[in-house]
Parts: sequence; structure tokens; C-alpha cells
Amino acid sequence: VVICTMTALVIIFYNNGGYFDYGADGGVVTIDGASYEGATLTSKAFGSVLPWFPFVLTIAIILFAISTMISWSYYGLQSWMFLFGRNKKSDLSYKILFLVFIVIGAAASMDAVWGFSDAMILALVFPNMIGLFILFPKVKEELSKYLNAIKSSNGK
Repeated sequence: VVICTMTALVIIFYNNGGYFDYGADGGVVTIDGASYEGATLTSKAFGSVLPWFPFVLTIAIILFAISTMISWSYYGLQSWMFLFGRNKKSDLSYKILFLVFIVIGAAASMDAVWGFSDAMILALVFPNMIGLFILFPKVKEELSKYLNAIKSSNGK
């Protein structure tokens, strides 16, 4: 939240000189007739203050991308192993599938990658919501026990 806020403030303050038009060209920011969005817009804004900052931003984006791939790979592997068993065959098949999707993601358009990613996250919501509804009575019961235990320990 802090990084997003700081980035937004830099972009907003960058526009004090009237450099770009918000929402022009279908929602994309335009600067001198050229369209920018995402990291390119951020790089332009930071570069207007510190000329060397786009290089720092590039390194930060690369490190963020690598750390995100590592963490999501780990989370995905743990889920995969839970669903398909903890064995070498399952482990290797997940890692191969993950690498294949990295290559596909690198070759596909950004819109296709975001669309697929959003669809997969949405697909995760459905089993979680079903689980929440099924387990709601049990969670409510355990919460009640916990709150009663706290009340009784405070009364002593």
C-alpha cells in the first residue's frame, strides 16, 4: 500500500507541469501524443525527478518478478502436492508445468496473461467459498468456545 501510494503521488506530482492527460486514448495516459501505462509511466515520472531512477526501477521490477515467481511456485507446489500426493513424479510434473507456463506467459500478450491469471484466481474462489459455507457452523461453534474460554479466564 505504501509503495503504491508513493508511486501514485510521484505520478500525480509529475503532472503538475501538465505533461500528460489522464484517461486520454481509452484510459491510457498520454504524454506529448505518446501513450504510456504501467511501469513505463512510472519510469517516466520518476525519471523526471531523478534521471538515473529508471535504472533503479528496472532492477526493482526484475527482482520483484523473480521473487514473485519463486513464492508463487512454492505455494503452487505445496497445493499440488496436497492434491496429487507427495512423491517425485508429482513434484517433477508440477515443476515442468510451471516452467511451461513461464514460457507461455513470456511469449503471450500481457492482456492474455492477465486474463488467464484472473480466470485462475476466480477458479480458486469457488472451492474456497464452498468450503467456507460447509465449515461455517463448525467455525461458529469453535469461536463461541474460544470466546467463552476468554470470558471465563478474565473472570478469575
